[in-house]
Amino acid sequence: MSSPAPSGNRNERRRAATRRALVRAARQILAEGGEAAASIQLIAERADVGFGSFYNHFASKVELFDVAVAEALEEFGRAFDEGLSGVEDPAELMSGGFRLAARMADTHPQVMQVLRRRATGLLHADTGLGPRARRDLEHGIAEGRFARVDPVIALAALGGAMLALVELRFTRPELDGDAAATDMAEMVLRMLGLPHEEAVEVAGRPLPDVVVGPG
Repeated sequence: MSSPAPSGNRNERRRAATRRALVRAARQILAEGGEAAASIQLIAERADVGFGSFYNHFASKVELFDVAVAEALEEFGRAFDEGLSGVEDPAELMSGGFRLAARMADTHPQVMQVLRRRATGLLHADTGLGPRARRDLEHGIAEGRFARVDPVIALAALGGAMLALVELRFTRPELDGDAAATDMAEMVLRMLGLPHEEAVEVAGRPLPDVVVGPG
């Protein structure tokens, strides 16, 4: 007969489950645009945890919301890295990441709603999608695949295009989302210096299957 799990392990699992529930509740509230009015009591009720449990994990609701956004986008970023790990062409990496991020508006609308509302602060964050886009930009510039541009300015332009595309996918659901993302990726590649025909070919390459946790 197996020995019971040490109480310390049970406590750690319980703490981890509580933290996940709070982060999940924060994502829901952020997606609804209700963070300003959300009290800690409401967050705890949404997470189905005790009020006092909140302060075992977070100092404030601002900290919780920041963590919820950062963890969601970092999860996306890791999934994209894994899905595109076999791709060596910087242009295909840039196009693939752009199109996959746009697709998240359909598969993970809750998190992408958060991105819509917090776009400015997230674009140049140290984690998530921004640093990965900058990494691929700098690699493409170093390899001569992209024109010599300031990566910070190029990242701002790419971020603006991405956010506009996400906005379209929410406000114009009748559009073919994948086709729109491919067209926008082609424009982005041309902006970075690829010739028209090559940009069309790269932007139209098949996307890998990328698995990300629930949105």
